[in-house]
Amino acid sequence: MPNMKLTTHLPTVRRRFQALHLQLRLLYNNNNTRIAEHINNTIMDSESSPHPPGSIIFSTVGRTNYGFDIFSLKSPLTFLNSPLHTCQYPTEHRLTDGTSVNYNGHFLDDDQTLVFVSERSGAPRIYLRRVTSHQLQIEQLLTPTDSPFLDRPFLRNKQLYYTSAHQPPKQIFTSWSALYSTNIDDGKITRLTPYGCVDYSPAISQSGNLIAVASYGNRRWPGEFNDLTTDIVVFPESDPEKRTVVCKHGGWPTWSGDSTIYFHRQADDGWWSIFRVNLGADGDPVRVTPPGVHCFTPTAASHRNIIAIATRRPGKSYRHIEIFDVESNKFYPVTELLNPTTHHYNPFFSPMSTSLSYHRFQGESDTTTIPLLDEVISLEKGLRMLRLNGSFASFSPSGDFVAYNHDFNANSGLKIVKSDGSKRWTLFKGRTSFGNSWSPAEPNVIFTSIGPVFDAVKATVQIARVSFNSLNCESEEIDPVEIKVLTKEETGNNAFPSCSPDGKHVVFRSGRSGHKNLYIVDAIKGELEGEGIHQLTEGPWIDTMPSWSPDGKLIAFSSNRHNPDNINCFSIYVIHPDGTGLRRIHVAGPEGSDEVDKERLNHVCFSKDCEWLLFTGNLGAVTAEPVSLPNQYQPYGDLYLVKLDGSGLRRLTCNSYENGTPAWHPSAMPMTTLDVEGKVLVGEKLRGEFDDVLWMNC
Repeated sequence: MPNMKLTTHLPTVRRRFQALHLQLRLLYNNNNTRIAEHINNTIMDSESSPHPPGSIIFSTVGRTNYGFDIFSLKSPLTFLNSPLHTCQYPTEHRLTDGTSVNYNGHFLDDDQTLVFVSERSGAPRIYLRRVTSHQLQIEQLLTPTDSPFLDRPFLRNKQLYYTSAHQPPKQIFTSWSALYSTNIDDGKITRLTPYGCVDYSPAISQSGNLIAVASYGNRRWPGEFNDLTTDIVVFPESDPEKRTVVCKHGGWPTWSGDSTIYFHRQADDGWWSIFRVNLGADGDPVRVTPPGVHCFTPTAASHRNIIAIATRRPGKSYRHIEIFDVESNKFYPVTELLNPTTHHYNPFFSPMSTSLSYHRFQGESDTTTIPLLDEVISLEKGLRMLRLNGSFASFSPSGDFVAYNHDFNANSGLKIVKSDGSKRWTLFKGRTSFGNSWSPAEPNVIFTSIGPVFDAVKATVQIARVSFNSLNCESEEIDPVEIKVLTKEETGNNAFPSCSPDGKHVVFRSGRSGHKNLYIVDAIKGELEGEGIHQLTEGPWIDTMPSWSPDGKLIAFSSNRHNPDNINCFSIYVIHPDGTGLRRIHVAGPEGSDEVDKERLNHVCFSKDCEWLLFTGNLGAVTAEPVSLPNQYQPYGDLYLVKLDGSGLRRLTCNSYENGTPAWHPSAMPMTTLDVEGKVLVGEKLRGEFDDVLWMNC
């Protein structure tokens, strides 16, 4: 539609406190007093507690390169008319506008009016896309403004259905995801998932009378994400509490009429496959797609016995959309014929099946640039949240600059960006670098790890002191830069340095003993000159990712010492620099509780006043079905705050990605990432380079 004008409406996001009270009024109107009282207690606790100030920079795995847009194909069913599609390939139309990340749409009609999710406002929000008088309009729809996460929208009879994560459950390790609806005329919000239950991936039947979800019910998250083992639950739209489990172990339901549901699950032979269940029928669900190809995220056509699915075929590197004829048991490839080297996700048909749609990378463009820093909506008043196009951020003492690693390739090196996102420098490249700590006492000294990332204890990784003269130069290449290695090459894997507040010492993790424990080394001489090193922790476990407190009194770190046989579950510990006072921060519960050993807590750092710890963890479980997403190593990884005594737990992010490697500065950073014409000042070209899920055996 090259002649259409584009208008985008981005309503101002209301403050969290006001939004929660709006939710209270709506909930009381709906007689949901128990939920309202729970939220009211949350408000009172939050408003009576101090809000930690400052700016937090963090990374998200792969997210900055997604660049998703929603595309459609007209009359894709013509693919069924010839074995290898001797007919002309259909024309692919882009329905969204290339702004931010756009995904998980649903058609309202066959004129390509749709609702979809976009992150253009700094968090996932639901938008309406339509064409009126040859003008493309994209406008945000009314949903809970305090929600950090919205997904899977459906609009039917002026009711907008969606999953949201704006009401915390009573227990940790429980997902916040639940199904809600909003009346688009009066804004009335209704929770359809019973409080205490967890629902994902809603689907509305053809009549609009029935809703199916993938649900844990009131079960707890077991800790896995490769296969959630949810159930398919159905309930009437008019009576959401009348829930029926129609099938154990299933996800991503889609309706064919009002009596048949297709869904995906991992079969006993290991292949992700599509299954079918008929309401009221006896017997087990029927497997629809054969083994030998992974099939997931189905959508059923309205007038033919076919489904569109995403597939991963053996020997193939990309996820593609295919049509499967249920009667003939034949696959018909779609997107591989159009974009063979691009991932395609989560298909959906228009109501009359005249269009098939999905989201994929929008394509490279000379005008599309990813900013190095991108603001994300914060749930904590006074805290500014910034997503970094890179990893392992570390603030300079003044907060004016941020050291970071762009990627983990062999020539990634170490870079610096102004904290307002307006300028960037390269300190060195040609070596793999990760895990940075800017000296609090020296504005031109950064400590980093040089060597392979997350490798074995004997791999050669060294702690280096990187010093430079000044950043007051026009060139992006800083020269001269001195790199002084502080650890001996034969000592193996030394990583994750953190500098003491006086700049005299560095604590780091080392595998030199055969186990990964913590050591402290002289920040100038290192261990190469005299006796400049001593061991801080010792034992047959993993102590890692240390962080020195700004007052110098404590070192926080992650460790599995409470359960050394489990290399996945880490908790937060603190210790004095002299080796005394070791204790565990009990975030999930007291010692000996059933919850405490489920923690996967990493990347810890202190607030300026040393009263709070910032970390990434699994406490909020999984927000969306991970199989529907690009690869996330830990799709449960969100940012949290907790006080040093383990109280006051607060969630800072909530999405289906893995957030990590945060840094915290007490100042609220101004942002000038765009010039007067709205162009990104400093950034990277959008390349669409990300992986499909790596845990799937192909």
